[in-house]
This record gives sequence, structure tokens and C-alpha cells, in this order.
Amino acid sequence: MKRSKRFLVVAGARPNFMKIAPIMHSFAKHNADFDKVVVKLVHTGQHYDRRMSDDFFSDLGILNPDINLAVGSGTHAEQTARVMVAFEQVCLEEEPDWVVVVGDVNSTLACSITARKLGINVAHVEAGLRSRDMSMPEEINRICTDAVSNLLFTTDELAGDNLRNEGVSVDRIDFVGNTMIDTLLRNLNKALSLPLPAGLREREFGVVTLHRPSNVDSVESLSPLFQAIQEIAARIPVVFPVHPRTRNSLQTFGLLNYGPNIRLVEPLSYIPFISLVSRACFVLTDSGGIQEETTVLKIPCLTMRNNTERPITCTLGTNTLVGTDPARIVSTAFHALNHGIGRSSIPPKWDGASGERIVAALLACVGIAASGSARAAQAAGVATP
Repeated sequence: MKRSKRFLVVAGARPNFMKIAPIMHSFAKHNADFDKVVVKLVHTGQHYDRRMSDDFFSDLGILNPDINLAVGSGTHAEQTARVMVAFEQVCLEEEPDWVVVVGDVNSTLACSITARKLGINVAHVEAGLRSRDMSMPEEINRICTDAVSNLLFTTDELAGDNLRNEGVSVDRIDFVGNTMIDTLLRNLNKALSLPLPAGLREREFGVVTLHRPSNVDSVESLSPLFQAIQEIAARIPVVFPVHPRTRNSLQTFGLLNYGPNIRLVEPLSYIPFISLVSRACFVLTDSGGIQEETTVLKIPCLTMRNNTERPITCTLGTNTLVGTDPARIVSTAFHALNHGIGRSSIPPKWDGASGERIVAALLACVGIAASGSARAAQAAGVATP
């Protein structure tokens, strides 16, 4: 009997879940091919808090992972090593033809290296993004993952340029668009149906997210940022879903004495968070994916970093790099309140069909033609219902 083709799709942390959801949904549409294809979802457990992990699977309509490595937290070296050891055993037992990794977290790097050393093909979704900042662990993960991957799925044309400039052959690069946007478009109506929290009015509040170690791990970095947030909140209410790392720092540094216009809330799962962001008048963040979501939602995004691996959100989208200077953060926020975003556009192929393109390409790699619905969606550039 001919062996089925096998794919392992890996997710490790909150940003990964929104990226793998369209891939899993698209694989599920190929019901006629299930005798030829086996797809298993591997959750490394890099994010182990229920609100940072399990709720996202429920929100995004993804079945529970087939395999959970449950590696938990630790230093970068500890976490990466634990994922590699656990994932190696999974690969030996499952014998996949392809491992699909997404994004730039430690699990992405660990699983791609492990698979390639076993001679297994690796596809990297969201390849080619570069911040040029080697002090960021994510940049190291991106570069190393791209270097070993067989197939590089890019979100935008600038990412493809980065890879070609690094000497990557064009036959390894496939410009498919952005699966984060697939997930956003699929769930936006559901998010908009949720009521706003009591006391908030549409387009009359801001949203803040803050979690990067360089911003929150020392009082010298966090205190000026929080003072800027307080100054902005004196003019307009601000909702601040607080990452566990950030909450711990705020408490440790004695920064929890804030005014009534700042609402510190627990981390939100995906749909409640998008419900807030889509109706805010601006977002202040140090995240990566939010820069992309706000570009499609036409919401001003102020990114508290000096660089971004997603420059297309600045050149075409609604994103502005404001760095970490409090005066600049406040003045840019007030400008956004007064004048909005100005001109912006949505990057090519951010259309809801990226998951279909990826699955069609992966199936082609193992000699299976995509189903009619996937081919039609790919050709039309829209997602199938």
C-alpha cells in the first residue's frame, strides 16, 4: 500500500496560532485527499498560560493539537534545547515529509534545525522579514530558520528582496501573502459583533500592548514608556491588556499607581482583542503582528521600537516607528488623534487567500494537485468560504 504524505505543522507561541489557523483550515478543505495526506498539528507549549495559548485555539476554530510537547519557559537556550530534544522524537515517530514552521519564535528555530538534521523538508511561513537588529532574539531565529528551510513563503515583496539579496535562489521563494490577515478577515465580523467594555465608545479610546524585554525588563526603560502612556491617557482612555511579563515588571518597579483613564486588563484571547483594536482610534505597541493587523484595519499604529521587520507597514500601511522617547510617543499619538492616518494602502496578496496558496504549494511538492476550491481561490486571490 502506498504511504500517505505526512505534514507536521508547528505552533509554539501566541503569534504562531493566528498564522497556522488558515493553513490548518485550508488543509481541512482537501477532504478527498485525506487518504493521501496526513496533517498533524504540533504545539510545543512555548506559551503555556491558558490565556496565552489554549483560548486562541478555541477562538480560531482550530482542533486541539495532535501533539503537545509542553516545554514551558526558560532561558532561550533552555527552551530551544527542550524543543529540539522533544521534537526530534516526534519526527522519528511520525516520519513527516514536510515540517511547516511559522514566524520567528524559539520553537520555529528549534524545529526547523531539528527537522533538517534528520533530512526532513522544512517550509518557513513568514520568511524573509528582517529588522537588521541582531540584539533581537527573533532576528536571529528568522535568519537561521530561513538559512536551513527548503521552501520560503513570504508575506510581501520586500521580504523576497531580502532573501534574494542574501543569495537565496528564487526557486526556494514563494510570495503567498500574509496568513495573519487571513485570520483577521475570517474573524472580523465575529469580533465586531462583541460589545465594547462598559464606558468605552467607538474611536474614542486607544489600545496599548507592551511586552518586549528591552522595553519592560528594567525600570529605566519601562518607567518613561509608562509615563508617556499616562500622559496620553490624560486626554483619552487607554485599554492596556497586560502581558504577564509586563505586569510583573510594573509591580516590581512600583508603577501600578496610575490614573483612572488607564484600564489594565488581563491578556485577551484573539477575538476580544481584535474587537478592541478594530474600534480604537490608535494602537501603541511593541508587537510585530499588530503592525500588520492595524494596516488592514486602517487604524494608526505607533510602534515603540527603533526598527521593524515589517517595513511595508510603514511604507504602505498605517504604522509609524516612534522609538522609546516619551516626548515623541506623546506628540505622535496626539497627531494621530487630531489628524488620523493619512494615506495608506493594503499590501498585495493580503487578501485572505494566503493559507490556500501555501497548502496548494505544499501539496504540489508531494505530487498532489490542490482541490478545485483551493485552485479557484488561489487564482482569484480570495478565500473560499
